[in-house]
Amino acid sequence: MERCDALVVGGGPAGSTCAWRLQQAGMDVVVLDKKEFPRDKVCAGWITPAVVDELELDVDEYRGRLVFQAITGFHTGSLGGDTVCTRYDHAVSYGIRRCEFDHYLLRRAGARLRLGEALTTLRRDGSGWIANDRIRAGLIVGAGGHFCPVARFLGARLGASEQAIAAQEVEFELTASRAQECRVAADTPEIYFCPDLKGYGWCFRKGNFLNIGLGREDNHRLSDQTAAFCAFLQQRQRIPRDIPMRFNGHAYLLYSHASRRLVDDGAILIGDAAGLAHPQSGEGIRPAIESGLLAAAVVIAAAGDYSKASLDPYRERLCARFGPRAAGGGVSERLPAGARRVIGRTLLASSWFARHVVLDRWFLNVAQPRLE
Repeated sequence: MERCDALVVGGGPAGSTCAWRLQQAGMDVVVLDKKEFPRDKVCAGWITPAVVDELELDVDEYRGRLVFQAITGFHTGSLGGDTVCTRYDHAVSYGIRRCEFDHYLLRRAGARLRLGEALTTLRRDGSGWIANDRIRAGLIVGAGGHFCPVARFLGARLGASEQAIAAQEVEFELTASRAQECRVAADTPEIYFCPDLKGYGWCFRKGNFLNIGLGREDNHRLSDQTAAFCAFLQQRQRIPRDIPMRFNGHAYLLYSHASRRLVDDGAILIGDAAGLAHPQSGEGIRPAIESGLLAAAVVIAAAGDYSKASLDPYRERLCARFGPRAAGGGVSERLPAGARRVIGRTLLASSWFARHVVLDRWFLNVAQPRLE
């Protein structure tokens, strides 16, 4: 029987960040993930300077080997409407490839890795857990995304009663001919909101890689809507006429919609498993990383007592950081239903609204200080 202090189920940014901090505190950590790394992950793929600081990322070392695209502007608007170009005099975000970023953070964590192995069985054994009939741990950290098996063990009814965001995305390297047709600037991602404001599509060039995707508050005919979005981009001559159509799917919960149990005796949920994506933008990397740091701090302070009472401060710290969970809060719920199309199209064409609300507040979260 393999033994560890903490078993982290899921090797994405939340899991690897939590493992990294627990390892720094001297704990013995195992990370279990059903995928081998590097692996593809549905995500537009940009991080803010706050994330760089919170991860203590060595930028020079990272960008010396991996994609790290400075972002100094955005094109925003509505599908079929006018667009606004917003410029900044400094880098407000950095484009990364999730296959590289996640692999880098996981290897940096220093934990023992059990990759290519799903969590198939989990049971309590005294004060600890036995996973897959071969790993014994005092604490289990659920970091396996929206469909995390630990969340299911804690009572989450995955997909049954949750209002999840559904997204599709493709990322590919541009050939010479495709690069000539691509008019998306590498430092200026493009964001286009759906007319009903229930989601948005994005187009983001990271050096010689192009990322295209669409996410919505419902998944009704999502593939058709994604195809229509690509046709829109092609009609406007933003992307090549010939692109791969092998889009990958993903689901996640907005913070305002999630109601999962976050802690129990010997168990804690972080990242998308906890449902932490920002309500307005759906951005989940920063909340995932911050939840990993907050969870690790609580676990370390618990000093081996992983009772629900000892872990409950994590839930309180999440609430203090992101605010109380409340029904609503998505983009489409910010405006009166009968006027969404007209009002949304008008607001999105406003330079002031694009900069100060869509970008600074919704996507960049400039007012939120770094997690200390």
